[in-house]
Amino acid sequence: MATLNATTTNIRNVVLIGHGGNGKTSLCEAMLYLAKETDRLGKISEGNTCSDYDAEEIKRKFSLSTSVSPFTWNDKKINIIDTPGYLDFSGEVVEGLRVGGCAVIVMDAKGGVDAGSELAWRYATNAKVPKAFFVNKMDDENANFSKTIDQMREKFGIAVCPVVIPLIEDRKPIGFVNLIKRIARMYDGGESREVPIPEKFNEKVDSFRGMLMESLAETSDELMEKFFAGEEFSIEEMQDALNKGIMQGIIAPVFVGSATTLSGVTPFLNIMSASFPNPLHKIQERTDDGEKIDIDVNGKTAIFVFKTIADPFGKISFFKVMNGKLTKDMTLNNLNTGAQEKFSHIYVMRGKKQTEVDYLECGDIGVTTKLVNTNTNDTLCVDTCPKYETIKFPHPYQCMAIVPKAKGDEDKISSGITKLLEEDLTLKYQNNAETKELLISGMGEQHLDVVLSKLKNRFGTSVELKIPKIAYRETIKKRADAEGKHKKQSGGHGQYGHVKIHFEPGEAEGLTFTESVVGGTVPKNFHPAVEKGLLEAMQKGVLAGYPVVNLKADLYDGSYHDVDSSEMSFKMAASLAYKDGLPKANPIILEPVGSLKVYVSEDYTGDIYGDISKRRGRVLGMNPTEEKGINCIEAEVPQAEMTNYTISLRAMTQGRGSFDYAFERYEEAPAPVAQKIIEDAKKNAEAE
Repeated sequence: MATLNATTTNIRNVVLIGHGGNGKTSLCEAMLYLAKETDRLGKISEGNTCSDYDAEEIKRKFSLSTSVSPFTWNDKKINIIDTPGYLDFSGEVVEGLRVGGCAVIVMDAKGGVDAGSELAWRYATNAKVPKAFFVNKMDDENANFSKTIDQMREKFGIAVCPVVIPLIEDRKPIGFVNLIKRIARMYDGGESREVPIPEKFNEKVDSFRGMLMESLAETSDELMEKFFAGEEFSIEEMQDALNKGIMQGIIAPVFVGSATTLSGVTPFLNIMSASFPNPLHKIQERTDDGEKIDIDVNGKTAIFVFKTIADPFGKISFFKVMNGKLTKDMTLNNLNTGAQEKFSHIYVMRGKKQTEVDYLECGDIGVTTKLVNTNTNDTLCVDTCPKYETIKFPHPYQCMAIVPKAKGDEDKISSGITKLLEEDLTLKYQNNAETKELLISGMGEQHLDVVLSKLKNRFGTSVELKIPKIAYRETIKKRADAEGKHKKQSGGHGQYGHVKIHFEPGEAEGLTFTESVVGGTVPKNFHPAVEKGLLEAMQKGVLAGYPVVNLKADLYDGSYHDVDSSEMSFKMAASLAYKDGLPKANPIILEPVGSLKVYVSEDYTGDIYGDISKRRGRVLGMNPTEEKGINCIEAEVPQAEMTNYTISLRAMTQGRGSFDYAFERYEEAPAPVAQKIIEDAKKNAEAE
């Protein structure tokens, strides 16, 4: 059974990342089973795995959230951080990598280097976390380890080196070879035994061992000299180089096996416990400004909250002890909110099971409940300390409008979404006053579908999604004269206001109001009422009812009545002049246009260019990025054409592309587009 507490040097925080379906959760399950933390090997298909315990995960049969599963192996406490593989839940991946000491990219032996593996490598590289690979599903008859290794080295460089390789006979693995010790383990039924390497495999073993030595030579000048001299490395030299290479991120070792049959998992665990970094190998942490923070196991307690789970009954906060030692009943200051939080209970969490502990050492991962004023990315400490570097979450661009299925559920929806926003920082929510819509933005269709399910199951409210309205604008292109006269007599005082106004395009965004009235035909005290009447009228354009911008109006004449004229009369007269003049001033529809930056490799640039053109966009240019092989295509695209871009870009690039989009300005909509906008506005007005 797991040691619930461990000294810092005996802790390993290992993050499992990679493409969905490659077996991360199954590998976690296999490790827990071999460590005797579970008495049966859970299966995703049966919904009984340790790390996929949420009702949504069980229903959908894949991971939606990062989970932590601690166990002990060779006297080392290993915290396995299992992350989702699907792009919609990449926020969970960056949470796990923020507190991980090493990332294991789980790959499919028959699929080779897939999009998820490339993205996993990119995520881990950006997080500055050492990397290793576990090539899973070697029991599949279509598995091809040699081809997979070749693809990996071609894609990721000679940092990738095999450490354990399979022995294949009749398309089935019959054993594995540890290339450092040059020893084979052959399988006989459910058992394995150590044997000399069969002679027929020597050539293959030598080839892979050469790859390993080439990679290990990168760790020191001495080994590099021996490698070029054709000298053999000793086992001790190789072991030391492996440890150093992993910790410094110079090499990315490759292990192989099958999570469902358990083959290859034991040697993987042995090397993980012996060679993977402990929390002190990082030496220093950082702030968002790049300031370095020393790690002191005996220093003042400081923790970083990297994940939150929120439900109707409260919050569960996942944290890493960044400095010192956290003990039960300790009170810490939240540097982000200024609140003091008491840690009445500290737990380690395996799946959904919480086990209370009295303390956690520096570098360990735990959870606590009922922290009222603490959220993800918060730093808490004794007294004060620098704030730890926060997690940079990907921006959600898949925006949809929420429509309640039951009237009057708006408050209930907002309350539920507020809770979900606490646990998911890739979710955005906005009440758009202009379009009068509740807008929710996520990482993709699947992400938003899960959010809807959580709203229903956790908070009892059902909603539907629809494409959001676009906030168009209207303006005019030429000068026009207009007249407005408001005259009403209904007993007693009447109402009288009369104005003549020149309308023309204005330079300022709103209304530019001037007066050139002579002779007092419209007294000065009524001029503000005219301006106010125009401002109110501008809230609805004459084409499709959208707000009018860049309008200049000059009040040049009119008339008044000594008794019947009032501010209200002149407001009404201004409104009538507006309705008279704007249709004569060549009114047009303006649409929002945004700046688009697409990050892809050269393989996809042609498809991206063609797609941007179909979206009425303009490509401005392409520039290389700091990341090798990735270019940034810059363009300007109307917002109306971007509603499904998240999904389209993934389809065009197999998930490898990413993008940023931000509003830039308003531009005149082409005539066919403007006509459709006007027709849709009329239909909506009739429906209402």
